[in-house]
Amino acid sequence: MPTLIDASGKNLRSEPTPAVFTASEASKAAVIFRAVHREQANRRAGTASTKRRDEVAGGGKKPWRQKGTGRARHGSIRSPQWRHGGVVFGPKPRSFEESLNKKERKVALRAALADRFANDAVFVLDPANFQALKTKQFATAFFGSPKAAKTGPKTLFVYGLAEADTLGESLLRGGANLARVGILPVSDLEVEAIIAHQRLILTAAAYQHLQEICA
Repeated sequence: MPTLIDASGKNLRSEPTPAVFTASEASKAAVIFRAVHREQANRRAGTASTKRRDEVAGGGKKPWRQKGTGRARHGSIRSPQWRHGGVVFGPKPRSFEESLNKKERKVALRAALADRFANDAVFVLDPANFQALKTKQFATAFFGSPKAAKTGPKTLFVYGLAEADTLGESLLRGGANLARVGILPVSDLEVEAIIAHQRLILTAAAYQHLQEICA
């Protein structure tokens, strides 16, 4: 069940897990895998490029006559076996984008969140009185100390869309320099980010938004 915490990281109370995240999602590992594979593939630029022998400059003249030299016959110094020659079967710009239907994406997101709820790894941040914290104060509030922040659980902070200029900015200012902290708007939350972090800290707005989109 999620734990409500205040701006100083203090536990206030526990709340019941929303019904949408209580169902067992143990059988959804394959869907989660496909969702993560799609997210990783869609981030690939696909801009690697090499030149074939017909694209390399030069090589228009036969390097030496066909017979009588005692050397192997060649028609171009831009053949693949030559230095500075063309590349055989080299990469060309392409799209690595993969598709996954909307229903499967929703199931994968819900399953990943349900796993974190089942392990009591979800916290809801009360935004009241939250002020921008320096990195040292931020680490002390949410990890106990700056030293603990270097070895503590990987934590993902998720804020609502309407909070980007207020709470989101404050979270980024305080936690951006901590290696084990991730900070994302709820619109950018992906399955890979959820399973890559051991703990989720959601603002109240993000918490409500996730319940709505996963229902």
